[in-house]
Order: sequence, then structure tokens, then C-alpha cells
Amino acid sequence: MKLAYTMAPGPGDTDLILERLAIDLVARGIRCCGTVQINTQRTDAGLCDMDVRVLPDGPALRISQNLGPSARGCRLDPAALETAVGLVAARLSSGTDLLIINKFGKHEADGRGFRDLIAQAVAVDVPVIVGLNELNREAFETFAGGMAIQLQPDHAALKAWANGVTATASDLV
Repeated sequence: MKLAYTMAPGPGDTDLILERLAIDLVARGIRCCGTVQINTQRTDAGLCDMDVRVLPDGPALRISQNLGPSARGCRLDPAALETAVGLVAARLSSGTDLLIINKFGKHEADGRGFRDLIAQAVAVDVPVIVGLNELNREAFETFAGGMAIQLQPDHAALKAWANGVTATASDLV
């Protein structure tokens, strides 16, 4: 099984690392599908807007809801997330070298979101890398059954792993 995860220490850092990885791999001709998250600061100083870009070339979907400056609950728009899941599923079924999922979050921990798609990719031997945070680590480890490896949250480590799991016989000659 080729399943890996990474966790960066700062807010939004994992998003930036996975986005850069996807850009580099796509430029090299690696067929990536999945999502990367792009956070945009709001001019009203509220919480950032969260969008996911469906790999390799869009669309970008707003997955956060603006609940107002006093809101404290989850801002995720579940319908938008499920739209992204459907778009990624269609691209996965048309062939891919690597699945990148911006986050194994609460939805995935609860059995929704990208969870089934991650399992489907692993079942057909498509390598998968996901972003993770400490809050959902236990749920991810249970889901992965001890088969996932943790990668350092730096570009070189992620790129080396991705290059290794996407290498073809022609790459090795």
C-alpha cells in the first residue's frame, strides 16, 4: 500500500506544501488528481475563506461558509465538499498516477468526504498522500490500519516520496 500523510506545524502550512507539490508534479507530467486547499484572507478581518482546487486544473470550489464574525462552529460547506469529492472521483476513474487530498478532516474521520475515495485509490494501487492535523490523527491511523507512513512536511521529502511511488519502468532506465 502506498499511503502517506504529512502534518505541518503552522496553520495553513500543510495546504501550502501540498499545493507546491502538486504544481511541481503536474509540471513534470505526473497525472495528479485530488484537491489542494487555498486559504484567502478576508478584508473584514474575519476567518479566511477556504477553497479547494480540484487537480490538475480546477475548478476551484469555496468549501467554507461565511457564518459571520461571531460564529464559532464548523464553517465547512458539506455540499461543496461533496461536489469536490464527485469531481475527484470522476478524474480518479479516468486514470491517475497520484491522489493528493488536502486534508483528512472531521468529515473523513466521521466516514464521509474523501474517505471512500482514499480507500478506493489504495485498493487499485494508486498512491495517496493526505494532509492531516493532530485533531484527526487517531481517526486516520485507525482508518489506515497502520499502513500509512508519515512524511516530513517539507517539499523535498514529499517530492522524493511521490517520485518513488510514481516511477514507471521507463523512468528507471
